[in-house]
Amino acid sequence: MKLGVLTGGGDCPGLNAVIRAVTASNFHRGSHTLGIRRGWRGLVDGDFVEITGPMISGILDKGGTILGSSRTNPTKDPAMLERLKENWRASRIDGLIAIGGDDTLSVAAFLSKEGMNVISVPKTIDNDIGFTDYSFGFHTAVGVITDAIDRLRTTAEAHDRVIILEVMGRHSGWLATYAGIAGGADLILVPERPFDIEEVVEVLKARFARGRNFANVVVAEGAKPEGIENYITRSQAVDEFGHVQLGGVGEYLAKEVGDRMRVDTRAVILGHIQRGGSPVPYDRVLATRLGVRASELAHEGTWGVMAALQGRDITPIPLEEVLGRVNTLREDFFDAAELFFG
Repeated sequence: MKLGVLTGGGDCPGLNAVIRAVTASNFHRGSHTLGIRRGWRGLVDGDFVEITGPMISGILDKGGTILGSSRTNPTKDPAMLERLKENWRASRIDGLIAIGGDDTLSVAAFLSKEGMNVISVPKTIDNDIGFTDYSFGFHTAVGVITDAIDRLRTTAEAHDRVIILEVMGRHSGWLATYAGIAGGADLILVPERPFDIEEVVEVLKARFARGRNFANVVVAEGAKPEGIENYITRSQAVDEFGHVQLGGVGEYLAKEVGDRMRVDTRAVILGHIQRGGSPVPYDRVLATRLGVRASELAHEGTWGVMAALQGRDITPIPLEEVLGRVNTLREDFFDAAELFFG
């Protein structure tokens, strides 16, 4: 058997661990692995590389992806889609393992409906893909954010400031809440619960009234004020999947809080630092298990599925069931965090 593997969308700690696991598992089954560079763009352009043992040596702890990535949507352009299919046939792969988030999964599901053999491995630091308890990269990103909260707390306290830390999370507040709990944030704002700016200010005023003249607020980039339909962004430009680039709610909050409270308020946008660096041990193990299971499913002939972590097991979930399903933040996590607000 000859299996293709690609990484699509934003980079994420643990991608290389999945590639390594898929390749090693295929090798032990007597199969070959064809790497597809730059995600779906590589299939459109015919940009392939045979993955050998030396290529995966020493990549378990490396961030990024040795195959590169892109945000390419071949389903929106019939000419691109036809080139993709031609290159698929020319490569002589028996099937493809696509590692990526919602957008990569949507293309995988489309190709599966077209009769192509595809298995997906979920990837997102946001932890917002449905049917899987945790995605690799999430715990690494939580660690990065928690460290940032710890560092910002000392400077906020030294200068009697309110510091607004904006973190990733378009549809879900897992990152903001998990790291906010771990870092002892004084307030957490998430997409699942639109916020009232007056209530935000009242919580912070109550904290200052108790003599705590500083505060750390963590806000997910997808959080919205009540009554506002669209995301707060700096630009309305969209990518190939129609998504606007988020970023700006932290600055909005800093201005609103500063004006209302008359205190020194700063916004910090953590940005792509959350995506980079070496995966923590949990993510290395999860990524390895997902890669091995994806290879097993391929050799079993179980196509059109996503390998999902459910409890302690890696379970195949049909791609058509995954599409459009968001793993939103569990209410009990936010309720626990809310006990400490202010």
